[in-house]
Amino acid sequence: MENTRRSFLKKVSAAGLGAASLAMAGNAAAVNAIPETQAKKKPAGKDDGKLRFGFIGTGSRCQEHINNVLAIPGNKITAICDIRQESIDRTLKHISQFNVPEPKVYKGSELEYEKMLNNEEFDCVIIASPWEWHVRMAVAAMKAGVPYVGVEVSAANTLEECWDLVNVSEATGSNLNIMENVCYRRDCMAALNMVRQGLFGELLHGTCGYEHDLRDVKFNDGKHYTYQPGSGDLRMGPDAFAEAQWRTNHSVHRNGDVYPTHGIGPVAKCMDINCGNRFVAMSSMATQSRGLHKFIVDNGGADHPYAKIHFNLGDIVTSMIKCANGQTVIVTHDTNSPRPYSLGFRIQGTEGLWMNDGDHVYVQGKSKPHRWDSSDEWFKKYDHKLWAEHEAAAAEAGHGGMDYVMMYDLIDAIHNKKPAPMDCYDAAAWSAISALSEMSIARGGALVDFPDFTRGKWINKKNEFVL
Repeated sequence: MENTRRSFLKKVSAAGLGAASLAMAGNAAAVNAIPETQAKKKPAGKDDGKLRFGFIGTGSRCQEHINNVLAIPGNKITAICDIRQESIDRTLKHISQFNVPEPKVYKGSELEYEKMLNNEEFDCVIIASPWEWHVRMAVAAMKAGVPYVGVEVSAANTLEECWDLVNVSEATGSNLNIMENVCYRRDCMAALNMVRQGLFGELLHGTCGYEHDLRDVKFNDGKHYTYQPGSGDLRMGPDAFAEAQWRTNHSVHRNGDVYPTHGIGPVAKCMDINCGNRFVAMSSMATQSRGLHKFIVDNGGADHPYAKIHFNLGDIVTSMIKCANGQTVIVTHDTNSPRPYSLGFRIQGTEGLWMNDGDHVYVQGKSKPHRWDSSDEWFKKYDHKLWAEHEAAAAEAGHGGMDYVMMYDLIDAIHNKKPAPMDCYDAAAWSAISALSEMSIARGGALVDFPDFTRGKWINKKNEFVL
């Protein structure tokens, strides 16, 4: 593998450098004029030894994070920030159930988060706002000297934003962590164990994606958690509820894989991306856009005002990525069609593979020839120690417990002053799929170069995720 990597370096460095230089050129402003006092890290748990958490964005995702922060001993919520009073009220009511002091509240202006960051001292700030605010808020938090900044997925929407995350994290020393919970899914962590112990041999190929019917989420009228056909009018934009306020507009204006990290994160960790391997090129294509228009007509009628909207996002977006060490990865985005939920994982090597659709594992020499094993028997044997140790606590947490394990790992890093488990380079590489897929689709599926966000560090960087 080392010989392959070395031989590949000459081929990929020129292509990667061109894209990187172009992207970095417009990003000087992100790191300029960082006040020295703000860039300094503040000591953890200054007063009572507890880690001080702040939250920007107080929707349902914030409340799930708060559950886990307060379930793990030694933490407190210092301040929260949002522009919507109803979201703040729900979060304060949620926090009150834990019998802890009420946090300070920052609200009103869209830039109120800047006041919070400048007025308060934090050990970690979690950003769970709409996608278009992620980078500017993360950059502000890093510049304000917050030692650990957790940003929800996807972390960035453009290549320039990806570089902003990297450049500011490097300049300030702040540890940016992308909050990709699927990397902590129990089966994904067991599969990672199997990869590391060589059960699948040398990796060759992976598939993944985000295949999730979100039509009811994109038109939520607020009468239910998601839109229920026949319950009332469809809603999107400012008058809608939750993600329908902003997420649906991405389907109007963009055509690409707008939400890649749930799938690519676990595959990237298995393939040592940014740690001895990297993404080097990508090609994407999209189907026609039909699903959202049909949903509007089916539930609101052909005369509904939304029936006139042109949705740019293809119903199914498929991207193929080439890696420096030779592997290929197929990533699929599918949120506008009627279908069950799936992330479509497949990790395949020279000795076997895991496929999560169908619950399949095959290991040459250990499985019966040409017959699948149930993944359960394998995953019990290769269960990750974090799950074995925290199964009871995780059982009460969101998304099947992976939210708890993710937060535990981040808090452990803060306490022990370790690098972020999923750092700025991961955030940039995984999120860049969005911008690159839009670029490739606009060019008829053309191959596009993948920037090297590590600037060459990937060659010697070690994969220490959940070791």
